[in-house]
Amino acid sequence: MVIALVTILHVIVCIILILVVLLQSGKSADLAGAFGGASTQTAFGSRGPASFLSKLTSVAAVLFMGTCVTLTIIGIRAEKGSILDSTKEAPKPVSSPAVQPQAPAPTPDQIKKMQEEIESKQKQAPGATVLPIPAETAPAGKAGDTKPVPGKPPDPKKKQ
Repeated sequence: MVIALVTILHVIVCIILILVVLLQSGKSADLAGAFGGASTQTAFGSRGPASFLSKLTSVAAVLFMGTCVTLTIIGIRAEKGSILDSTKEAPKPVSSPAVQPQAPAPTPDQIKKMQEEIESKQKQAPGATVLPIPAETAPAGKAGDTKPVPGKPPDPKKKQ
């Protein structure tokens, strides 16, 4: 509540200060000052009575500094710890299962050996179509194990 009131006062004082400074005429702002003539206002000498705008500028500057100091003190007192202390712990990202490394590509010798095994099994059982099981999905055995195609009669010589 207090911080809102001080903030609103601070904004109003800022606007007033900007307008008052912009409305004042600078030193040597008259026509004689443009041509290097003497000015009625001197830099270090007597200026005469202060105008209303210069008094208002002084008051606005003092209020501006006062509201700045007040907002700083309120902000320091309100800050008790780090903002990270007040936030909830973020859920940890779900890790994906470990990627299994792919089996290396078979060499030409291995391919020939697998083809020969398939051909020999096909010669033994001409009625059953036998396909090789890929090495990644093969159960604990050889990579060249074969499996009959579903819907075909199983090989009677093969143990199950």
